[in-house]
Amino acid sequence: MNTAGHSPATPRRGLELTPFRGLRYDPDRVGSLAAVTSPPYDVVVRPDGLHHLESADPHNIVRLILPQAGTPSARNEQAADTLRRWLSEGILTTDPEPGLYVYEQSDGGGMLQRGLIGALRVSDPAEGVVLPHEDVMPHVVADRAALMRATCANLEPLLLTYRGNGSTAAATVAIERAAEQPPLLSTTTEDGYHHRLWAITDPAVLSGVQEDLAQHQALIADGHHRWATYRRLRAEHPSPSAWDYGLVLLVDTVRYPLRVRAIHRLLHGLPVADALSALEGSFRVRRLETPLAEALPALADAACAGNAFLLAGDGAFHLVDRPDPELLARTVPAEHPAAWRTLDATVLHATLLDHVWGIPEDSPAHIAYIHDAVATVEKAERDGGTAVLMHPVREEVVRDLARQGVTMPRKSTSFGPKPASGLVLRALGL
Repeated sequence: MNTAGHSPATPRRGLELTPFRGLRYDPDRVGSLAAVTSPPYDVVVRPDGLHHLESADPHNIVRLILPQAGTPSARNEQAADTLRRWLSEGILTTDPEPGLYVYEQSDGGGMLQRGLIGALRVSDPAEGVVLPHEDVMPHVVADRAALMRATCANLEPLLLTYRGNGSTAAATVAIERAAEQPPLLSTTTEDGYHHRLWAITDPAVLSGVQEDLAQHQALIADGHHRWATYRRLRAEHPSPSAWDYGLVLLVDTVRYPLRVRAIHRLLHGLPVADALSALEGSFRVRRLETPLAEALPALADAACAGNAFLLAGDGAFHLVDRPDPELLARTVPAEHPAAWRTLDATVLHATLLDHVWGIPEDSPAHIAYIHDAVATVEKAERDGGTAVLMHPVREEVVRDLARQGVTMPRKSTSFGPKPASGLVLRALGL
């Protein structure tokens, strides 16, 4: 078993999940564990959600993952100073021995998800061990890399899925047995999710888990930018080093299927009337005089028959579907598989954003990516922009494209539930 953070000399077969000494909040030094957690950095809806989390507790993890200052360098320096201070004050403490962490999420309504948090060896795309399915935005990778360099830490795990070998597999057995024991921590966050964490430290159990996982490849469910960041930082440091590994949550979706949701778009500076006017003759547009709770099912029904979107921001919802086939033929790249060409995200980016509306997809000044439909609509109505609500793609489509080496347009999917940030961190110097 390898616990030092260095790659073993034996040939690598698949996933290499390594134990580490977790960095965790001391529950006696914070108001509550729930009050110091946060959604992943890219799910926090700024500024509302950010300010709410900052005020929840002076030690909320958002002060590390989304530090606030006048310049990027000042933000990163602030995060590093905050982390050092919390360590010196004992707000954050290091577990005494390396382990893999069993993480459980439940919602009280029948949803239960368990997985393993560990330090995963960062592999190259050609190895086919970790499969991305979305493109990334270079400026976001640069931002995350600068933050990780400054703090010398993995502040939150990204979410990976794999297809396990059934109830007798070593990883499954280890997870279920750990969950029968008293947890290291247990808390319920504001969204109603209950979180529990256990550590697996027995060398024999860890060895069995690692041998099991070495047979598998994983799909990135959430965290493409952080995975790209891990790869960039690994390339910057001579190997072997702690930068050869990155913090992940690994979930067997045979046993614990994830939910797949859409990520919506907020188009700044494009009023709904202008967006609709540009669609005339190219798409069918129907105005829905219904609330969001009824408009989303209408979007789902339309998506069964082809590409469909829901536009909002002017107090109503506009169902946009039935794109002109000739327009799609001119604007959607033909060299990709049919499953990629017909994705809603592909048509949105290649046809609507690039051709019809002329909006650059990688410019924060023009477009925002928001996970929550209500928040997207509210921001569009408040700011005079256009909300583009999406229907989620099925997980099997995502996995099949990833196995073909085909990446989807950025921010195409939102797998969940996502791990809460702040429950366990990885300091690279430990």
